[in-house]
Amino acid sequence: MSIDKQAAAERLRVAWVSPVTAEKLDSATWIDTTRELRRQGVDVTLITVGPAGKHAYHGVEVLNIPRPSVYLLGQVLFHLNVLRYLLPRLRDYDVILFHQLSAIWLLPLRLFGRRRPRLVMDTRDMVDTTPGNFKVQMRTVWFDVIIRLAARFADGQTAITPRMVDLVRIPDEQLWGIWPSGVDTERFAAAARGRHWPYEGEPIRLVYVGVFLAKRNLLPLARAISLAAAEGMSFVFSVYGDGPFRSELEAVAAESRGTVRIEKPVSHDKVPHILAQAHVGVTSLPEVDDIKYEASSPIKLFEYMAAGMPVLATSNKCHTDVVGDGRYAFWADDVSEETLLATLRLVWAERDRLAQLGREAQSDVLAWTYAANAAKLKAALVYGLSRHSFAGSPAGRVRAESR
Repeated sequence: MSIDKQAAAERLRVAWVSPVTAEKLDSATWIDTTRELRRQGVDVTLITVGPAGKHAYHGVEVLNIPRPSVYLLGQVLFHLNVLRYLLPRLRDYDVILFHQLSAIWLLPLRLFGRRRPRLVMDTRDMVDTTPGNFKVQMRTVWFDVIIRLAARFADGQTAITPRMVDLVRIPDEQLWGIWPSGVDTERFAAAARGRHWPYEGEPIRLVYVGVFLAKRNLLPLARAISLAAAEGMSFVFSVYGDGPFRSELEAVAAESRGTVRIEKPVSHDKVPHILAQAHVGVTSLPEVDDIKYEASSPIKLFEYMAAGMPVLATSNKCHTDVVGDGRYAFWADDVSEETLLATLRLVWAERDRLAQLGREAQSDVLAWTYAANAAKLKAALVYGLSRHSFAGSPAGRVRAESR
């Protein structure tokens, strides 16, 4: 085989369909993973929602396809236009990578037989189960249908964690690989460099950045902060974001004498500056046995670690699987005010060691970078294609020509 043909055989060509808006891409996995995949030699066409044509977000070129704001009609038209783009170019790609929302539209590409890319569904999240919520229950049923269709018709699947593999029942023979969430460590390293740790008499500053949902259990922690003040401990808990639980949090903050502060949402590029002003990062606080969270990969935990911060978290497996034996996590084994108050006592007792614990967290996060997760995704695709190579793909054609 010539050098040029060898290079073509080794270069993966991936069309990645992600039906989310450009605004969401600012803080999501797709942009940074695409950047790292391209650095690692993968030819990625990232297809997403936005003004028609090629655009750059944070220096990463994407192909935008418009989507009307009407949800169902918008999804239909978006995916029909995705197919309109892909159909004349099927032989240009080894893999079409997509997520659950796109499965019903892209799985029929199997009808094009061997002269097509491999169809790989990636699962990164599941619908929250909310008893009594008919809309959520219907979405859960629909996603279950998608899971069954993918198990029958996809060429392969990838997932965010091993627990997600079990949760959505990916068949062993169909699993190509696992790639978690990641973090841009350089983006958050400035927070570690710019932070000053609490002097004698200064409060310990806790921070949460995210959505205000009941299942995040921020309310009992906010109340525990006030209880800690009554015991002579000094904390300030700043909560950045928005969501349906905002009014409840604001009511607690109003009675907290400034120890709980509900702030406006901040753009993702401002988060490192916010973290530089805090000492301990508060993750989402799911119940310890919440199986949906157990299967997730905690981006905020990675960001706090990259910013050189110890963390306060529940001992849900999505957190403990990452931290392992690390000493920089202050665990709560349930989300009651009493347990969270006990966790705050541990933070207070270790206040002179917070800087050291933050350095340990920053060291551990190197295993969870976007470069690392992109390498895992690339390895998964290479592995899957090696098991299912065929002459219709670009790399497969080169291999066939070299025989």
